[in-house]
Amino acid sequence: ARAEEALKALSSQFDQWLKDEITKLEAAQALIRAEGFTEANAEALYFRAHDLKGLGTTYEYPIVTRLAGSLCRLLDSAERRQSSPWPLVDAHIEAIRAVVRDKIQSDDHPVGGQLCTELEAKVAQIQG
Repeated sequence: ARAEEALKALSSQFDQWLKDEITKLEAAQALIRAEGFTEANAEALYFRAHDLKGLGTTYEYPIVTRLAGSLCRLLDSAERRQSSPWPLVDAHIEAIRAVVRDKIQSDDHPVGGQLCTELEAKVAQIQG
């Protein structure tokens, strides 16, 4: 009960914290654009996505958890990172940015749900 109270007290800061995490994800994306899709840069992007996967639901955006989870599946090994199509990586990042910008918190939203389903299907196709 105390933990829930503490979390509720902090909830007013969730939006800013989520935006800060997205800024870190975008910085990792920008680094890849500037320096290339190296193993280290791809791993940094994976860890930023992994952080968002863990924090999305906590910050009241379970759709971010779902989208970041799909991005993590796309990048979950060194081999997959190197063979992942960059446009699909970008699409995940753009989707995360868009749902937060438009305050789409759940995949119950028709556009948000469809976006998740489409991106997950593309990842599944690549992974066979």
